[in-house]
Amino acid sequence: MRPTQHPSNNRVLGAPPGWNQGGELPCSALAITDATQGGMPCVVSFWRPDAAELALLNAGGLVALSIVGGTMPPASVFATNEETL
Repeated sequence: MRPTQHPSNNRVLGAPPGWNQGGELPCSALAITDATQGGMPCVVSFWRPDAAELALLNAGGLVALSIVGGTMPPASVFATNEETL
C-alpha cells in the first residue's frame, strides 16, 4: 500500500532523529491528520492498496500493520472514503 494524501492532512512526519536513511529501511515523509478518536488524541495516515493488494484482500488476504521497535503502541486500522475521517 502506498501512503496517500487526504484533504484533512495538516502535518507531515519525517524520519526520527538519528534514522539511518542510507540503511536497509529508509523512512519517507508521511502526511498525517491530527485527530481525536474516542476522546483520545491520535494521528491518522491514509493508505491506498494497489490492484494486486485489492485482489489479495478480496481473496481473503489480511492487512498487516508493522511497527518499528519492540512493542506495539495502541493502533487501529479501518476503511474510510475520501470524505470522512
